[in-house]
Amino acid sequence: MCELLGMSANVPTDICFSFTGFLHRGGGTGPHRDGWGIAFYEAGGYRDFRDPHPSVRSPIARLITDYPIKSNIVISHIRQANVGEVRLANTHPFTREMWGRTWCYAHNGQLEDWQALPLGFYRPVGDTDSEHAFCWLLATLRARFPEAPSLSANEDSDVAYRPFWHLLHEVCETLRAKGVFNLLLADGEYLYTYCSTKLAHITRRAPFGKAELSDAELTVNFAEHTTPDDIVSVIATEPLTSNEAWVRMQPGELLVWRHGRIMARYAAAPSDRDA
Repeated sequence: MCELLGMSANVPTDICFSFTGFLHRGGGTGPHRDGWGIAFYEAGGYRDFRDPHPSVRSPIARLITDYPIKSNIVISHIRQANVGEVRLANTHPFTREMWGRTWCYAHNGQLEDWQALPLGFYRPVGDTDSEHAFCWLLATLRARFPEAPSLSANEDSDVAYRPFWHLLHEVCETLRAKGVFNLLLADGEYLYTYCSTKLAHITRRAPFGKAELSDAELTVNFAEHTTPDDIVSVIATEPLTSNEAWVRMQPGELLVWRHGRIMARYAAAPSDRDA
């Protein structure tokens, strides 16, 4: 299957270290040689790089490791094709507009009976189960929330968004019932991570220390590149470092990230977890 990489930070941060290890899994230390992509939210804007070739041999991927793009939210994906041809249109992450924001999505897994998901406002460009599910997911959210949750004068944004987050969790649970559905989703403000089978995360904050990549011979001392106020969280299908304690998400769990912190957590129903 594919692998996912995400980042949420409270200050613009580059992902060069984590991405260096991640790209080796795209045809080097891993079998995911059917394309890769990475997306950055920065200064109110969005940009992405996608390539249908193995990331371990991609000049574009090497550029990303050497070009420290500073971002608060990053989503990356390396593909092992199961559904759909190996081509640019089928390369994650996928994007669509909602509420005047660019929504970015990447999926790890394979779904059954995905063609039965009704399409409405959004339509796929490629022919993968992943993009079809994204179009259905975002249209379902848009139908219930045609505008972004509105805030009262004294209301915190996280409180106002909770009905939306609850719906997102329900939609993800519906897709998990169709197979394996590990998700990274972002709108430039929040990063959403949903676990069907495999996702792990780590939050780095002061006092910062050294980290060693598992897939490449590279060590970094984050104390030399950060301030005491920095908070940076990294999410990946499998832990990227060998000397740090990563936390594995539970099946059916949705985490809402903002500025490197977990703002909300939604778990699968107890009966589902015990099944």
